[in-house]
Amino acid sequence: MQTTQFDLTRNSFGKLMLTANGETHEGVTPVRAFPIQTPEEGIALVSTDGREVAWVERLVDLPQQVRDLITNELAGREFVPVVDRIIGVSSFSTPCTWTVATDRGETNFVLRVEEDIRRVGESLLVTDNHGINFLIRNPRKLDKHSRKILDRFL
Repeated sequence: MQTTQFDLTRNSFGKLMLTANGETHEGVTPVRAFPIQTPEEGIALVSTDGREVAWVERLVDLPQQVRDLITNELAGREFVPVVDRIIGVSSFSTPCTWTVATDRGETNFVLRVEEDIRRVGESLLVTDNHGINFLIRNPRKLDKHSRKILDRFL
């Protein structure tokens, strides 16, 4: 696929306005095709009725102003803290409470079952008891203590 030619602005109500081929779409939403594996590639701009109205092959190819609008909108919709370190777990059987250091600070969450840890490419996606996803980008690059804890659950 190739990036669709379009113009993107915000209206006075803060909604994204996309103009392409002489047609304007109000309230478009950016949606990543592969948010974990290639977050900067393959982004659809979807209308309020769920139709794709534009496609972005690579975010870096867009003008800075348009890129900023899309990035800010995605940041408001997506919340996936990245785990930098596993500080400890309450038990090596589930359910258990994990204490982790993330890119957004230190936190605790409950892992209900071991199946809530899923492989996504080279990464791991850990879902807590509230449905919040935590991303471990490259488990092999974690510190020794974190890898030892993680290995008990994999």
